[in-house]
Parts: sequence; C-alpha cells; structure tokens
Amino acid sequence: MADERTQPLLADLAVGDVVATGTVELDRARLVRYAGASGDFNPIHWDEHFATGVGLPDVIAHGMLTMGSVVGVVADWAGDPGAVVAYQTRFTKPVPVPRDGTAVVEVSAAVGAIDADAGTVRVDLTVTHEGAKVLGRSQATVRLS
Repeated sequence: MADERTQPLLADLAVGDVVATGTVELDRARLVRYAGASGDFNPIHWDEHFATGVGLPDVIAHGMLTMGSVVGVVADWAGDPGAVVAYQTRFTKPVPVPRDGTAVVEVSAAVGAIDADAGTVRVDLTVTHEGAKVLGRSQATVRLS
C-alpha cells in the first residue's frame, strides 16, 4: 500500500509558523555519487590535499548537493515534491565533509509569506552546519490548497 501524505492547508498557516525541521547527513560516498551524477569532479570535493591547499578546511560538499538536499525537508512537509514551484538560495559557507563520519546540516523551515490569491506560501529555510549558516536567503515557494 502506498504511503499517503496529507498536504497542509493554506488557511491553517500564519507567517512565522515553523512548519518543518530536519537534518541532512553528507558523507564522502554521497559526494562521489553526486559528482558522478552531476559531472562536477572538482578536486575540492574529493581530494583533501588539494582542498586544504587552496585554503579550505577539508573536502567540501557541492553547493548544489547541499541546496538540493535541504529542500527535501520542505517537499516532505508539503506532501508532494511537485508542490515546490520555486526555490532559491545563496551559498554563504562551505560544508566540510570529514573522511570518516558525516557532516550534519540542520534545516528549519518557517512561513515567510502567504499569497492567498495565488494559493502559495513562501517558506524561508535556515540552514546551518555546526552553528554556522551555510545557505542564505534560502526560500521555497509552495503551492497549497
């Protein structure tokens, strides 16, 4: 039997409501898989010597991998990934990924604006790693009933 999800109702939301929180864990294997899928084989994402040689603290996650992973928190809340009709962000800090273990990215999603006429809500994401904001002005537009 399929997992049925209930979509939130626009009428039940208010600006400032925290609608979802979550974490995304990034490890080196995930970076390799993303590099293969995206074609982005920049050595800052897999070669520690190169990454530290150019001033980075360690190998870092691809910005687009981080961006794409955290919007999943909003898609899960919406109950349908197709309900996310727009998404934007700015990359503010890299996410170092240790050789062993994972880099944990924390996500909090809050209602930033409601457009009842369009049937959409702007969800503002706060995205941090070890207390530092790694994405700024991260916003998703979600179409709801």
